[in-house]
Amino acid sequence: MWSPEFEPTQEWIPTDPIRLVGSVSATLQGGYVAVDQFRAALGVAFAVDERGAASGDQEQEMDLRLTTKR
Repeated sequence: MWSPEFEPTQEWIPTDPIRLVGSVSATLQGGYVAVDQFRAALGVAFAVDERGAASGDQEQEMDLRLTTKR
């Protein structure tokens, strides 16, 4: 398990799709804006399937499955 921390910025750095050998599970947790921005950034490089989400007063948790974009 990896548990990195990311700081959202206003800069948008597009990337090309990235090839994966298999699927990758990811759980995003944080403020609503940060989670939405990170999910959108992942969507540039991967096919993103939302597996579930839980919302609180000020933060959100989202479970994703990432696969190679076709």
